[in-house]
Amino acid sequence: MFSTVRRSLVSRLATLHTSAAAPSLCRHQHRTFSSESAAVKVLYDGLCPICVTEIRFLQFLQRNKPGKVNFIDIALPDYDAGKYKDVSYEMAMEEMHVIDEKNEVQRGIPAFAVMYGAVGLGFLGRFMMWPCVRPFMDKSYAIFARNRLKWTGRGGECTAGRCEKKT
Repeated sequence: MFSTVRRSLVSRLATLHTSAAAPSLCRHQHRTFSSESAAVKVLYDGLCPICVTEIRFLQFLQRNKPGKVNFIDIALPDYDAGKYKDVSYEMAMEEMHVIDEKNEVQRGIPAFAVMYGAVGLGFLGRFMMWPCVRPFMDKSYAIFARNRLKWTGRGGECTAGRCEKKT
Protein backbone atom coordinates (compact mmCIF):
# COMPACT_ATOMS: atom_id res chain seq x y z
CA MET A 1 0.00 0.00 0.00
CA PHE A 2 2.81 2.42 0.88
CA SER A 3 4.44 1.91 -2.50
CA THR A 4 1.13 2.67 -4.25
CA VAL A 5 0.72 5.88 -2.24
CA ARG A 6 4.35 6.78 -2.86
CA ARG A 7 4.03 6.22 -6.64
CA SER A 8 0.86 8.30 -6.69
CA LEU A 9 2.51 11.14 -4.75
CA VAL A 10 5.63 11.08 -6.92
CA SER A 11 3.49 10.98 -10.06
CA ARG A 12 1.42 13.96 -8.90
CA LEU A 13 4.51 15.95 -7.92
CA ALA A 14 6.11 15.17 -11.27
CA THR A 15 2.95 16.28 -13.10
CA LEU A 16 2.77 19.49 -11.09
CA HIS A 17 6.48 20.07 -11.56
CA THR A 18 6.33 19.79 -15.36
CA SER A 19 2.92 21.32 -15.95
CA ALA A 20 2.53 24.75 -17.49
CA ALA A 21 0.62 25.79 -14.36
CA ALA A 22 3.68 25.29 -12.15
CA PRO A 23 5.50 28.55 -11.54
CA SER A 24 8.91 28.83 -13.15
CA LEU A 25 10.34 29.26 -9.64
CA CYS A 26 9.54 25.61 -8.98
CA ARG A 27 11.24 24.19 -12.06
CA HIS A 28 14.67 22.70 -11.70
CA GLN A 29 16.88 19.98 -13.04
CA HIS A 30 16.19 16.60 -11.51
CA ARG A 31 18.89 15.49 -9.08
CA THR A 32 18.85 12.14 -7.39
CA PHE A 33 20.44 11.23 -4.12
CA SER A 34 21.49 7.60 -3.97
CA SER A 35 24.18 5.53 -2.39
CA GLU A 36 24.70 2.85 -5.00
CA SER A 37 28.50 2.99 -5.03
CA ALA A 38 29.42 3.47 -1.37
CA ALA A 39 28.05 3.82 2.11
CA VAL A 40 26.58 7.09 3.24
CA LYS A 41 27.76 8.24 6.67
CA VAL A 42 25.20 10.03 8.80
CA LEU A 43 26.64 11.99 11.73
CA TYR A 44 24.04 12.39 14.45
CA ASP A 45 23.79 13.45 18.08
CA GLY A 46 23.06 10.28 20.04
CA LEU A 47 22.01 12.32 23.08
CA CYS A 48 19.23 14.13 21.22
CA PRO A 49 15.96 12.23 21.68
CA ILE A 50 14.44 13.73 18.51
CA CYS A 51 17.52 12.82 16.47
CA VAL A 52 17.69 9.30 17.90
CA THR A 53 14.02 8.68 17.10
CA GLU A 54 14.58 9.66 13.46
CA ILE A 55 17.78 7.62 13.20
CA ARG A 56 16.03 4.52 14.60
CA PHE A 57 13.31 4.92 11.97
CA LEU A 58 15.91 5.25 9.21
CA GLN A 59 17.81 2.22 10.55
CA PHE A 60 14.54 0.29 10.43
CA LEU A 61 13.99 1.33 6.80
CA GLN A 62 17.44 0.16 5.74
CA ARG A 63 17.45 -3.05 7.78
CA ASN A 64 17.48 -5.21 4.62
CA LYS A 65 20.35 -3.22 3.08
CA PRO A 66 23.19 -3.48 5.61
CA GLY A 67 26.20 -1.31 4.89
CA LYS A 68 24.26 1.16 2.72
CA VAL A 69 24.15 3.77 5.49
CA ASN A 70 26.47 4.04 8.46
CA PHE A 71 25.03 5.98 11.39
CA ILE A 72 27.80 7.62 13.40
CA ASP A 73 27.01 8.85 16.93
CA ILE A 74 29.08 11.99 17.45
CA ALA A 75 28.26 11.99 21.19
CA LEU A 76 30.31 8.85 21.84
CA PRO A 77 33.64 9.53 23.55
CA ASP A 78 35.58 7.80 20.75
CA TYR A 79 34.15 9.95 17.91
CA ASP A 80 37.13 10.93 15.75
CA ALA A 81 36.59 13.82 13.33
CA GLY A 82 39.64 12.68 11.34
CA LYS A 83 37.72 9.60 10.21
CA TYR A 84 34.82 11.71 8.95
CA LYS A 85 36.24 14.42 6.70
CA ASP A 86 37.31 16.52 9.72
CA VAL A 87 33.73 17.26 10.74
CA SER A 88 34.30 18.17 14.38
CA TYR A 89 31.86 17.47 17.17
CA GLU A 90 31.12 21.20 17.39
CA MET A 91 30.40 21.45 13.66
CA ALA A 92 28.13 18.40 13.76
CA MET A 93 26.27 19.82 16.75
CA GLU A 94 25.45 23.00 14.84
CA GLU A 95 23.71 21.27 11.93
CA MET A 96 23.18 17.89 10.31
CA HIS A 97 26.19 16.52 8.43
CA VAL A 98 26.19 13.57 6.02
CA ILE A 99 29.10 12.24 4.01
CA ASP A 100 27.63 11.15 0.70
CA GLU A 101 28.56 8.29 -1.60
CA LYS A 102 31.10 10.54 -3.36
CA ASN A 103 32.79 11.15 0.01
CA GLU A 104 31.63 14.79 0.04
CA VAL A 105 30.22 16.47 3.14
CA GLN A 106 26.63 17.67 2.86
CA ARG A 107 25.15 19.97 5.52
CA GLY A 108 21.65 21.03 6.47
CA ILE A 109 18.80 20.19 4.11
CA PRO A 110 21.07 18.64 1.41
CA ALA A 111 22.33 16.28 4.14
CA PHE A 112 18.77 15.17 4.85
CA ALA A 113 18.14 14.69 1.12
CA VAL A 114 21.17 12.39 0.81
CA MET A 115 20.25 10.51 3.98
CA TYR A 116 16.63 9.98 2.93
CA GLY A 117 17.68 8.90 -0.56
CA ALA A 118 20.04 6.30 0.89
CA VAL A 119 17.28 4.61 2.93
CA GLY A 120 14.67 4.56 0.16
CA LEU A 121 12.94 7.88 0.83
CA GLY A 122 14.46 9.66 -2.15
CA PHE A 123 11.11 11.18 -3.08
CA LEU A 124 11.11 13.00 0.27
CA GLY A 125 14.69 14.21 -0.24
CA ARG A 126 13.85 15.48 -3.73
CA PHE A 127 10.76 17.24 -2.39
CA MET A 128 12.82 18.99 0.30
CA MET A 129 15.27 20.21 -2.35
CA TRP A 130 12.55 21.46 -4.71
CA PRO A 131 13.25 25.20 -5.29
CA CYS A 132 9.84 26.37 -4.11
CA VAL A 133 10.03 24.20 -0.96
CA ARG A 134 13.74 24.54 -0.13
CA PRO A 135 13.61 28.09 1.37
CA PHE A 136 10.89 26.97 3.79
CA MET A 137 12.88 23.83 4.67
CA ASP A 138 16.08 25.84 5.21
CA LYS A 139 14.34 28.32 7.54
CA SER A 140 12.45 25.61 9.45
CA TYR A 141 15.59 23.52 9.92
CA ALA A 142 17.62 26.57 11.02
CA ILE A 143 15.04 27.22 13.76
CA PHE A 144 15.12 23.58 14.82
CA ALA A 145 18.93 23.36 14.81
CA ARG A 146 19.25 26.56 16.82
CA ASN A 147 16.73 25.41 19.45
CA ARG A 148 16.94 21.61 19.61
CA LEU A 149 19.12 21.51 22.71
CA LYS A 150 16.76 23.81 24.59
CA TRP A 151 13.68 21.94 23.35
CA THR A 152 15.12 18.61 24.50
CA GLY A 153 16.16 19.90 27.91
CA ARG A 154 19.87 20.06 27.12
CA GLY A 155 20.28 23.83 26.84
CA GLY A 156 22.60 24.01 29.84
CA GLU A 157 25.23 21.89 28.06
CA CYS A 158 26.22 24.65 25.71
CA THR A 159 27.66 28.05 26.42
CA ALA A 160 28.13 30.90 23.98
CA GLY A 161 26.45 28.86 21.23
CA ARG A 162 29.06 26.10 21.35
CA CYS A 163 28.78 22.66 22.88
CA GLU A 164 31.53 20.88 24.70
CA LYS A 165 31.80 17.17 24.10
CA LYS A 166 31.00 15.15 27.18
CA THR A 167 33.76 12.82 28.34
